[in-house]
Amino acid sequence: MSLDWVDNVVIGCWQLSEGHTTRSLSGPNVLEAYYHAGFRVFDCADIYTGVESLLGEFIAAHQLGAEDIKVHTKYVPDLASLATLTPDQTERVIDRSRSRLGLDRLDLIQFHWWDYEVPGYLETLDTLVELKRDGKIREIGLTNFDAERLAEMVARDIPIASIQTQYSVLDRRPASSLAALAEENAIALLCYGSVAGGLLSDRFLGAPKPEQPFENRSLAKYLPIVEEIGSWSALQQLLRVMREIADEKETDIASVAAAYSSGRDGVRACIIGVRHTGHLQRHLALREGIMLEQGDLARIESVRRNFREVPGSVYELERDVDGKHNKIMKFNLNAGPA
Repeated sequence: MSLDWVDNVVIGCWQLSEGHTTRSLSGPNVLEAYYHAGFRVFDCADIYTGVESLLGEFIAAHQLGAEDIKVHTKYVPDLASLATLTPDQTERVIDRSRSRLGLDRLDLIQFHWWDYEVPGYLETLDTLVELKRDGKIREIGLTNFDAERLAEMVARDIPIASIQTQYSVLDRRPASSLAALAEENAIALLCYGSVAGGLLSDRFLGAPKPEQPFENRSLAKYLPIVEEIGSWSALQQLLRVMREIADEKETDIASVAAAYSSGRDGVRACIIGVRHTGHLQRHLALREGIMLEQGDLARIESVRRNFREVPGSVYELERDVDGKHNKIMKFNLNAGPA
């Protein structure tokens, strides 16, 4: 298993999906700017409304081949369909992603399963393995699975190349067991949420806590994580220390936050979400490498140790259908035409 094409920065496209933000976006301009700046790996999903097609149109317009661009997409079966999911249904969705993207083979398909209580995720992975053998998929990855489930897959010899997981200075759940298990089995961690939807940035240093209605879904997703570790004032303490480190490195808080996540054991890349080109130069600097020294990490930890850790295993809180982390979830977005 190999993801030899993956840079340390992957461009995440969730924020370009329809309904993510109340602000106007120009997805083609964003893709154009990042591609021509040298970024070649883009992350999307079948349930990011409109994004696979957006990338497919960009690929077609520029006549890009398999060696010119790499697209990581996700396979997220609807919650309502899990109990009755068939191999044919899985293949139809994979074929739909291939059609939207205009690609004969998907570089990386990242599989998500909403409810562990519903059996079938191992059998669905068996189907994905068959599609890999048929040449429709290059590598199989996971999204938001925990260490217990990953161990099942390893024991079954399912060829897992990567696992995408939320990992940041705020949310360190992967460090409990998932990271070690992945590293032992040469499974790359692709971390998202490194800047917590922008909360770990200069924009929110000294600012009041955002109130509803939020300008985008990212804030709704990551503000409950702040509440898990402590409070808005706790976040402000952390931001002040990170601002001091950023000053010394002539960068910004978000870059320090991303460098923190990039430096965790087993992390192959950070998925950096984009919705405009205003941060392009910062992302270029991050790609070139911003290293945090042991002293920098110690200063962050001197503040961070005063706060709680996010409880539970990876994505456990988000699976609670009655919990506050579940409010932004849309469970049945894959019912469109196949």
